[in-house]
Amino acid sequence: MASPFLITLSAVLLFLFPTIFCYSVNDVKSWCSKTPNPEPCEYYLSQNLDQSPIDNEFDFYKISVKLALERAKNAQSNTYNLGPKCRNELEKAAWADCVKLYELTILKLNKTIDPSTKCVQDDQQTWLSTALTNLETCRAGFIELGVADYLLPLMSNNVSKLISNTLSINKVSFSKPSYQDGFPKWVKPGDRKLLETTSPASQANIVVAQDGSGNFKTINEAITAASSRSGSGRYVIYIKAGTYNENIEIGTQLTNIMLVGDGIGDTIITGSKSAGGGSTTFGSATVGLLGDGFIGQGITFRNTAGAQNHQAVALRCGSDLSVFYQCSFEGYQDTLYVYSERQFYKDCNIYGTVDFIFGNAAVVFQNCNIYARDPPNKINTVTAQGRTDPNQNTGIIIQNCVVDAASDLKPVESSVNTYLGRPWKKYSRTVFMTTYLGSLINPAGWMQWSGNFALSTLYYAEYQNTGPGSSTANRVKWAGYHVLTSASQVNQFTVGSFIAGNSWLPATNVPYTSGL
Repeated sequence: MASPFLITLSAVLLFLFPTIFCYSVNDVKSWCSKTPNPEPCEYYLSQNLDQSPIDNEFDFYKISVKLALERAKNAQSNTYNLGPKCRNELEKAAWADCVKLYELTILKLNKTIDPSTKCVQDDQQTWLSTALTNLETCRAGFIELGVADYLLPLMSNNVSKLISNTLSINKVSFSKPSYQDGFPKWVKPGDRKLLETTSPASQANIVVAQDGSGNFKTINEAITAASSRSGSGRYVIYIKAGTYNENIEIGTQLTNIMLVGDGIGDTIITGSKSAGGGSTTFGSATVGLLGDGFIGQGITFRNTAGAQNHQAVALRCGSDLSVFYQCSFEGYQDTLYVYSERQFYKDCNIYGTVDFIFGNAAVVFQNCNIYARDPPNKINTVTAQGRTDPNQNTGIIIQNCVVDAASDLKPVESSVNTYLGRPWKKYSRTVFMTTYLGSLINPAGWMQWSGNFALSTLYYAEYQNTGPGSSTANRVKWAGYHVLTSASQVNQFTVGSFIAGNSWLPATNVPYTSGL
């Protein structure tokens, strides 16, 4: 937060020299008073003397995003310069994440106001949500590694508050978009055709095979080759059956990449980084995705660090308009990090123990099998959704899925308490709809994170679930928990509405259900 002295000085300058500004002190106060964080808004707005007049809310939104971008660039430079001050490897790991995350934040803010980017309000809200998530993740890295005392205070700034203001100004209501051939429009026709074919591998640009029968023996070599491709169209990397012990990062520049394997359990990508081993949760991912338009099919993503090493991510996805079809995600704590942006999972398997589907994406799971494993502390939580701002358009939606015990949990199921989720962040949002809930689910359904934290601000809901664990008779009585009874209440959480699926999923050829 800007100091009260600076804010007061700013007001005095505006009072003494109002004519040098394109808008008056009253304009500044009036517009900023409509935001959740008026003080940094007033202070930084008063420093920009060359801005155009604020005639309407759209003007105010554009100026607010520019302010956030300007301060983010300043914060990025400051963060980068703190590198030599790292005192140990844990501080260095958290710092390295922050350098990357500020870069990603600037990228998203730029995209939001780039006049050449064709987008609607929901696109902008998605990217602003991601920008805010990036900064929350930066901060969390220092805290989870126990090194928040030294560097983190030096990185204090108002960027998160300024982004929160933009989310508030741009706030959009959920609306049901138009349909196209029963699929969300954001899936391009070519991608749809590719996924519908019996052998998408036949369309491969590059083949990876450990036995030397392909172009490369490792996936990382193929990713490097893909980075020098011409154009930005769909690029298919076929990974033949085998276990690939690699950590993979697909960066922001690598868009429209498809990894296709020989099927769950046949093509396996595995790693073992973990919080217990000195990584941040963000940095522990076996596979990390940032390039937009990613498609994964027929692959097992695995982290073998084990439950004793705490957070250990198999896959972290921050790819906008990404699709996973017939894939498996295997780990224990924090298996699948649905980090940010819009994502869709179909016919997939997810295995884990604590918070094993977590993050702050706008994500829908359809027809997936969600398997809880036997946890060391005898408590499982399926989801931990990370919405930190009430205006982020994010949440975890689980539709037409199966939630059941994995083979190792089945014999001891009665000794383990398994919950549908717990509120990792203040505005956590998760909905289970028309899903089979096995007998492993505790009758209360949901678990507290810490005392009364978020119980009135979260949004948890259930709609027409089945199975022995689906009874809502003894569910929690929190203000934020809802039992939904009509289709009209849940339409906003379907693929067609929640992730605007009809505008992009058809192009991937992944079959999906747009509504209920």
